[in-house]
Amino acid sequence: MKLKALICSVISVFFFSNCQEKPKEDSIKANYLDFSKRDDQGTAGIKMIPIKTPKGTFKVWTKTVGNNPKIKVLLLHGGPGLTHELYECFDGYFPNESIEYIYYDQLGSYYSDQPKDNSLWTNERFVEEVEQVRIALGLDSSNFYLMGQSWGGILAMEYALKYQKNLKGLIISNMMASAKEYNAYAKDVLAPQMDPKILKQLQDIEKNNDFDNPKYSELLFKYYYTEHILRKPLDQWPESINRCFKHINPDVYVFMQGHSEFGITGNATLKNWDVKARLKTLTVPTLSIGSKYDTMDPEHMKWIAHEVQNGRFLFCPNGSHLSQYDDPKNYFTGVIKFLKDVDNGTFKKS
Repeated sequence: MKLKALICSVISVFFFSNCQEKPKEDSIKANYLDFSKRDDQGTAGIKMIPIKTPKGTFKVWTKTVGNNPKIKVLLLHGGPGLTHELYECFDGYFPNESIEYIYYDQLGSYYSDQPKDNSLWTNERFVEEVEQVRIALGLDSSNFYLMGQSWGGILAMEYALKYQKNLKGLIISNMMASAKEYNAYAKDVLAPQMDPKILKQLQDIEKNNDFDNPKYSELLFKYYYTEHILRKPLDQWPESINRCFKHINPDVYVFMQGHSEFGITGNATLKNWDVKARLKTLTVPTLSIGSKYDTMDPEHMKWIAHEVQNGRFLFCPNGSHLSQYDDPKNYFTGVIKFLKDVDNGTFKKS
């Protein structure tokens, strides 16, 4: 009889704990699209957030999708100088899991203010911009996930290295921790894979500093971008990506990155960027994403996951730089699992 009573007691506790958790999940799902108690209901989640800088106050564009008090993902786009539009496919995945996410155009990008002052385009100032956005949106360590891709990954790492106490989780998507090693990978691994005749044409244009030559971008898109940026024929590229490239701010992009994704070129300010030695100080749960055909070395991305103190590696075997578009099954399965594992306390590092 005592054994029977013990078994009944254990079963009761099990069902009670499950019943306690399920209403929370059901409540989040039921209220996911409810804007009635939010101050941005009339703008469908859009907020223009004032950002204080050494050169005055400007406004940046954000748009919040969904309601989830426990998981709020701020998306940092690439470029620099591109837009949130490269993330628009997230609409097809995150809402299904009741994940709240925030689109955000950094200062200088298309939907935000675009001051003409190159002194604003520094890693340090962008970090402080992200911090001001975080405060304005009410994000904190109980719910704040920061996700950055490409240049956004640089910004995400820089932010975490200064403000990881504010984070619940960090996602570094398709970005190495060293510009020097990124350039070496492009030169020593990816370039030799190209048709030698095409490569020579690109190198000749770069040597002559003839970046305004339409042949340069034509060759890059046709022979390099379709292999390593988004692995689809150009006429099949998603409209959101075409729109994103159309909206690029070339002043910011060239100043920080250079003229192409084929390495960081010229006197671009990111040319010597490197935070490899500092990553071991990160304790926040971190997901590092690498893809087989990426412009970034996937082995380096795996290294990042082991270098931070609580890292996990996600590999996209069919993906390139924008693997959310050319390997969405692996990409979103891994990202969503990371968010859910951190949220429910079951996260385990690689």
